Amino acid sequence: MTGGVGVIFLGVAVALAAVAGFGLAIGASALMRRRRLRQTVATSAAAQGLGLSRGASCVPGGARAAPAVALLQAMELRSRALSMGARHPLVPARLLPAAASLEKAISHAGLAGAVTVAGFWDCSLLAALAGAVAGGLAGAAFSVELALIGLVAGGFAGFRLPRAVLARAVQKRADDLERSLSEMLEVVALGLRSGLSFEGALALYTAHFECPLATGMAAAQAQWSCGLVSREEALRALAASYRSLLFGRVVETIVRSIRFGSSLADNLDDAAAEARAHYRTARQESVAKAPVKMMLPTSTLILPAMLILVLGPVLLELMG
Repeated sequence: MTGGVGVIFLGVAVALAAVAGFGLAIGASALMRRRRLRQTVATSAAAQGLGLSRGASCVPGGARAAPAVALLQAMELRSRALSMGARHPLVPARLLPAAASLEKAISHAGLAGAVTVAGFWDCSLLAALAGAVAGGLAGAAFSVELALIGLVAGGFAGFRLPRAVLARAVQKRADDLERSLSEMLEVVALGLRSGLSFEGALALYTAHFECPLATGMAAAQAQWSCGLVSREEALRALAASYRSLLFGRVVETIVRSIRFGSSLADNLDDAAAEARAHYRTARQESVAKAPVKMMLPTSTLILPAMLILVLGPVLLELMG
């Protein structure tokens, strides 16, 4: 019986070692291809006069060392490699699940055109493999059963990690929009009352404010100024890239006011007041949820220790 358990343990250890070696080989190969791809992209960008650096990225956020941002950059790099034909997808396109919701999430995260569905699923599978190897090796340090549990749990956690990071990016972008929307509306309304056109007032805002919304509005204005799309299409496309019903209503208000000649400044003032009320309500809701969220760590960590501290001497006296 002992010999059989030893054989099983040896087999599992050999399998884990093989998986770890395979994962390290894939990681080294991916790192080398990543460097070659960056050099190729940087060379082509310099040749076209785009002025892109080797680390140019569409991923929002400046902290490149953050794990979430690093994972989003890996998705972008993988998607770019698949689009250029430098890599083959791990999952064939015909086997990919329905991608409508995933494409919408990618767009709401501000990564449309930078991250593809195939790149997302490739990063999910690679993260699942890395999580399985890490969980299996951690569990193997204690027992065979924990190694198997760690293998499954690590694989599942790694597979779900890109989806969680993408959802967090969507939420962060929506929060940035709610924080900047009322300010943008007030500045544009002030410019309209000063005698500027809508394009001039919007250019005033994008020139003096630095935020994701100002960057998006400047890009949309550049598109319709160059004649690539109409103004309505550019504004509606920008609103569709955010997970915000309020921003969609604001864009429709702007489109209708310009089309029918109604007072755009007054409508923007009303929209700004609504945006401020919505942002204030959202913040108050977050504050109200804080005590409820604190109940879980309080009940699981603090309360047992207090009970042991208070009732411990009493129980020891009764036992004595």
